[in-house]
Amino acid sequence: MAEIIVPELAESITEGEIVRWVKQVGDHVEKGEFIVELETDKVNAEIISEEAGVLTEILANEGDVVEVGAVIAKVEAGAAAAAPAPKEAPKAEEPKQEAPKAEAKPVAAPVVEETSSNERVIASPAARKLAREKGIDLAAVSPVDPQGRVRVQDVAAFGNAPVAPAAAPQQAAPKAAPAEKAVDESRVDAVKMTRRQQTAAKRLLEVSQTTAMLTTFNEIDMTNVMALRKRKKDAFQEAHDGTRLGFMSFFTKAVTAALRKYPAVNAKIVGDEIHYNKFFDIGVAVSTPDGLVVPNVRDTDRKNFAEIEASIADLATKARNKKLSLQDLEGGSFTITNGGVFGSLMSTPIINGDQAAILGMHNIVKRPIAVGDEIQLRPMMYVALSYDHRLINGKESVGFLKMVKDLIENPEDLLLEA
Repeated sequence: MAEIIVPELAESITEGEIVRWVKQVGDHVEKGEFIVELETDKVNAEIISEEAGVLTEILANEGDVVEVGAVIAKVEAGAAAAAPAPKEAPKAEEPKQEAPKAEAKPVAAPVVEETSSNERVIASPAARKLAREKGIDLAAVSPVDPQGRVRVQDVAAFGNAPVAPAAAPQQAAPKAAPAEKAVDESRVDAVKMTRRQQTAAKRLLEVSQTTAMLTTFNEIDMTNVMALRKRKKDAFQEAHDGTRLGFMSFFTKAVTAALRKYPAVNAKIVGDEIHYNKFFDIGVAVSTPDGLVVPNVRDTDRKNFAEIEASIADLATKARNKKLSLQDLEGGSFTITNGGVFGSLMSTPIINGDQAAILGMHNIVKRPIAVGDEIQLRPMMYVALSYDHRLINGKESVGFLKMVKDLIENPEDLLLEA
């Protein structure tokens, strides 16, 4: 019998929440086949079976929080004769094992139950168990899950009972908040935050409370870089296998050059030391349906424009498909976020993790600008640099942002800095 164990994912990750079981009890699995999806603080992990055989037992339900190293399922290794044989054999030969099988089936059975109204209700095994104990008709329970799955919290709230399944007494206290959720459901949809949303909220609050964060602003005349992009974008795309020339590569190269000149902006505080990074891994904020993630473009000082654009496009695709790895998210030295794609005119971005600063890009808007002795309409962008004042003084922050501005306004100078 082979055990499915929650693997070590990263040093900072000790647990995760089971999102969905891809396989159910009785299903045949191949070695290396994806059987369960786990959501951690940073990424969704696909846990595989190390053995080929039949999934005989599931020990944790969807929605359960499991620790690294925990056994969450069992596979009968080498049971290649699919599901029918294991189901019949135990009844004839080992009657004593019928009881465990009977308990395994509620966990493994499809999360569907026939109701008196002949409807089929999607529900987790724990929710069905609690509903039976309380005599609750699942068809009457309104799930908060957007996909319509009834979970144990929904049943508990419906019956005004605390969530206290015997298998997880330790989780009763944190989940004893149904009383706070006693809201008018005709006016309010109460949806529990995902694990990743909770982690992001906690870390953003920590950053604001543990850093001396300050923001400085400037504005950039985008005329020259827009003209250059317009002239070169078709040839660029053709020369680089369809990779598009966007503004992010210009800003990434400008930031990299400015970080070389102002190393404190590329540093971080560790205990009572300042660690000046000798590498340039730039995080690029990407919006996904599950929230904002910040994967890193590695070694931007060694990449050309096409390599940077290709890296950003690849990371954005992986983020939206939930395929980012922990390596994609860890170890960045500086972050760029572009609220302009959503129409933001100005903002004060929050520093990412233990980094020293973050650059915020914004919407490009035509405004009247003094050019020499004339007033002209120019495409202008406000930029913001939020920074940790414990590390970076005012002169460095203003100088850094001014250098980024100068390089974008004179994009040919980026060739000299590359």
